[in-house]
Amino acid sequence: MIHYDIAVIGGGIAGFTAALRALEAGKKTVMISAGQSALHFSSGSIDVLGHFPNGEPVSQPFEAIPKLVRQHPEHPYAKVSLEEITQSLTWFQQQLSAQKVCLYHQEDNANHGRITPLGTVRPTWLSQGHVYQHRGPRRFSGLCFVAIEGYRDAQPTLAKDTITAQRDFASCPSRTITLSIPGAERLRRNRNELRSVDLSRLLAEPDAFDSLCEQLIAQSGPDELVILPAIIADVAGERGMDVLKQRTDRCFHEVPTMPPSLLGIRIETALQRAFASAGGVLLRGDQVTGGEFDDNGCLTALHTRQLEDIPLTAEAVILATGSYFSRGLNADRTQVSEPTLGLDMVQSPDRSEWRNDDFFSQQSHPFMAFGINTDNQLRPTARGKRCQNLFVCGAVLSGYDPVYEGCGGGVAIATGYAAAQRALAVMASAKEASHAN
Repeated sequence: MIHYDIAVIGGGIAGFTAALRALEAGKKTVMISAGQSALHFSSGSIDVLGHFPNGEPVSQPFEAIPKLVRQHPEHPYAKVSLEEITQSLTWFQQQLSAQKVCLYHQEDNANHGRITPLGTVRPTWLSQGHVYQHRGPRRFSGLCFVAIEGYRDAQPTLAKDTITAQRDFASCPSRTITLSIPGAERLRRNRNELRSVDLSRLLAEPDAFDSLCEQLIAQSGPDELVILPAIIADVAGERGMDVLKQRTDRCFHEVPTMPPSLLGIRIETALQRAFASAGGVLLRGDQVTGGEFDDNGCLTALHTRQLEDIPLTAEAVILATGSYFSRGLNADRTQVSEPTLGLDMVQSPDRSEWRNDDFFSQQSHPFMAFGINTDNQLRPTARGKRCQNLFVCGAVLSGYDPVYEGCGGGVAIATGYAAAQRALAVMASAKEASHAN
């Protein structure tokens, strides 16, 4: 038997948030992560609330959340206070800043627009340092979209055509330039193989980086916003982009590419460093295969694929396994289920009600809101019985569509932080009760 104070299942933003908060409180913490998280597919920005469920846009997310909660009491934001949401986001910024990855927001806490790889503009709240925050009059003479020769995971021409069709950019001069990176051809064994991580390794070589700088200076203008695929990595966050800006005297907007997304990987790497430096134990590549509950609803043991017959026990367990993409939820032809611990689900029993008739509907598809329902302490039920020392956070929760509403990162951080706080409170109460006896 291996015992910890707190066990976290899942290694995405919600899981790392919960684990880091537990470690900060001095708890012996283990994280069980099956593999790469959804951060490898992430924009690298943190959305708090971009739209109400009815599609109404939100400009001031923290002013809008109380209205959201009144209208939709099943929403995960209803399980945490507004103070907890703001506190958790500030705390998250501080955690990443300590690892040299800085996230920024507007001074009045409003959303800003983030130009996406397809040239649309999506609302978000926190962005990395070289992501242009669109709000109000533009501060540049035109847009310069960068194409990388032989690199197919970014489509700058499509992005240019899309963004110039939008009102805020309709009169903005836009053009595309093509750059080459020395050595890229030797990495390609077929036409589709070159990825952002391959280019980042090449650009770590001084000659390749120098060539990129020279081409940018020659082909882009100092008053343009240079829209660059995220292809520059660095062990300490944004330093590579800082150097590029200093060397070229250009203003950049980094856009995530087809996976892997270096903007998302920066955040994941920073969280991993923080977790390791705080003394956390990471069971990477392992998977929880089941759990044991006692008659009182306490989760008494976890079983994992790698530990086999050796049970893992913890005073409190936090489930942060994500949604369908991360296999935190499983869907077959008849039902949606939670496969890790068999927790009770909120879903429609009628499959015809899982989706809208139009795939590209203007409303959220109902299945996106399926998930685990909890009480206000973020505790789920298993076979109808309330779990006493199990807490749930992140995209596995029911009651919201993180993509349509533009709130995935905010919910992950707020509920991850709150789940850890709830677990710590339960542990403190149990300790007091044991001393009283």
